[in-house]
Order: sequence, then C-alpha cells, then structure tokens
Amino acid sequence: MKTIGLLGGMSWESTLSYYKLLNEGVRDALGGVHSAKIIMHSVDFAQIEELQSQNRWDEAGKILNKHAKALELGGADFILICTNTMHKIVDQISLHVNIPIIHIAKAASEKLNEENCKKTILLGTRFTMAENFYKEIIEHNNIKVITPNQEDMKEIDRIIFEELVMGKILQESKEKYINIIEKLYSDDNKIDSVILGCTEIGLLIKKSDINFKIFDTTSLHVNKALQLALQK
Repeated sequence: MKTIGLLGGMSWESTLSYYKLLNEGVRDALGGVHSAKIIMHSVDFAQIEELQSQNRWDEAGKILNKHAKALELGGADFILICTNTMHKIVDQISLHVNIPIIHIAKAASEKLNEENCKKTILLGTRFTMAENFYKEIIEHNNIKVITPNQEDMKEIDRIIFEELVMGKILQESKEKYINIIEKLYSDDNKIDSVILGCTEIGLLIKKSDINFKIFDTTSLHVNKALQLALQK
C-alpha cells in the first residue's frame, strides 16, 4: 500500500472527511482492521484565508510549498490538497516536490466524462466559480460549466466561509443552495449534473437533495487516491 500525503486544514472540517473516507475505503477494500497509510500536515486556515481574501496567492503558495515538501520528505508517495480553491496554485506547489499531486478537478472531470455528462453546474468558493483555473479542466472534456449569477455566488461563498468551515450545517442554507441549483436548471433543462466544487459543500448537500447527478469532489478525490494507493 502506498502512503497518502494529506495537505489539510483548509478547513479541518473537510479534512476530517478525507481522513474518514480514506480509512473506510481501505477497510472496505482489504477487510479486517486494515487502515490507510497517511501522513498529514494541517495548516492554520485563518492565515490561508486572509491571504486568499487579499489576493496574495504567492504567499499562500509558499506556506503550502513548505508543507508539501515536508510530506514528501516524510515518505508520502503522492499528495492530496484537501481543498478545491487552493488548486489555483497547484502548479506552483508541484514545482517544489518530486511526487505527484492528485488534482481534484481532474478527478471530477474524469468522473463526469465517464458518466457522459455534458452540462454541469459548478458550486464552490467565489474563486472557484468565477475564475478559470477549475472550469477549464472540466471544459477540456467538452463539458459545459454553468455558474450562478454574482449575487448567488456571493451567498454561496458566504455560507462556505461563515458557516460550513465552522461546522455549522443549517437547513436554511441547504434550502438556499437547492434553490440556486433549481433556478439554474429552470433556465436550462439541458443541465445534467452538479459539481460540489468545495470540499465543505458535501457536508450540506447530499445526493438525495437533487433529482439529477451530484458529484462530491471530496469523494471523487478520495476514490482516485484509493485507486493509486491500493494498485499493485
């Protein structure tokens, strides 16, 4: 079994899901009391979030570069960055390590392509929804990406940073997300799926909440890691 390097803490709520899902996956695959071989570095999200909000991505990258290198030196065979947003600087981080970083958007894109999806809604932080670093990977597979309007993006982002990263799971926020999704679908019924492109959104929205395909990027990222960790 290969050793998985987790670069987490962004937020720790979603990193907890990574740790749980990876261990459950190894247990289910190998049986008994088997568990995943994991090395984890967890950063202080307050520092990263401040740099994000000030558009100081290079400085945020320097912090993650250091931790990614430490994972490599600690014996990790590959790395998962346990957040969608920080894949904005994944190329920068990759320059500082000699082991693979498994890209969360590529894992999502592969699954959508496998499921023959053609038009998808992308939900995430304002950075993930509004910028191209994530969308272009999905659209590379000829999948059209639809994002909410500016007002709805602002509310989605607020709920992530003011509630979900704090562990607050509110029914009224779930209903807001569902209403945004349904509004987009009512405008274009060729939409066939939703990407939960923030690792915390899966804490709020479940597959049973929407009547078309939902892709939780945390789960897809974990599944890709399990394939690599368990391959012979």
